[in-house]
Amino acid sequence: QVQLMESGGGLVQAGGSLRLSCAVSGSIFSSRAMGWYRQAPGKQRELVASITTGGSPIYTDSVKGRFTISRDNAKNTVYLQMNNLNPVDTAVYYCARSKYTGLTVEKSVADWGQGTQVTVSS
Repeated sequence: QVQLMESGGGLVQAGGSLRLSCAVSGSIFSSRAMGWYRQAPGKQRELVASITTGGSPIYTDSVKGRFTISRDNAKNTVYLQMNNLNPVDTAVYYCARSKYTGLTVEKSVADWGQGTQVTVSS
């Protein structure tokens, strides 16, 4: 059974940084793309960033230049480094494992983490 375990969320002031981690067990990590989604209260879940099996990242426009996604295949872990956070980044962040080597749409997600809360105060 595939499990995705997120960590690293919390409360931070505007302008601060957090790093989210997602450890994957029960699957061959390197063969699937990984991603981070977020859902703010009253809003739809959106793709924040994803990374292909080859290490190529994509980002939603609102986080470009501030967030960095990376993966460590030796540790079966994907990371999301979030810098210069602002209150609009407040959301529950979900780790996602793709069915494929890339991840751009939610229907491609095979497995979800439980979510971790990120709260940015002004």
